[in-house]
Amino acid sequence: QVHLVESGGGLVQPGGSLRLSCAASGFPFSLTVMSWHRQAPGKERELVARISTNGIRTNYADSVKGRFIISRDNAKNTVYLQMNSLKPEDTATYYCQRYGFDSDWGQGTQVTVSS
Repeated sequence: QVHLVESGGGLVQPGGSLRLSCAASGFPFSLTVMSWHRQAPGKERELVARISTNGIRTNYADSVKGRFIISRDNAKNTVYLQMNSLKPEDTATYYCQRYGFDSDWGQGTQVTVSS
């Protein structure tokens, strides 16, 4: 059974940084493209970043390019999202996903960017 556990969220001031983690199990992690998504109240869930199986290729939403970095450690079955230069509009619940599997979500981790 697929299990995804996000962690690392919290309250941070604009310009600050957070590092999110997603611990995965129940599927061959190293063979799976992974992604991060976010959802703010009243908004649709948004694809933030995507990473290839070996971590070499990455893709980002325009809104986070140059600020966020997605990475993975296949030995630990974990995908990360380093979030820098945070803005209030980054406030959302962040989720990881086996890319394209919209039925499988963890509980998410809340990120709040505020003064």
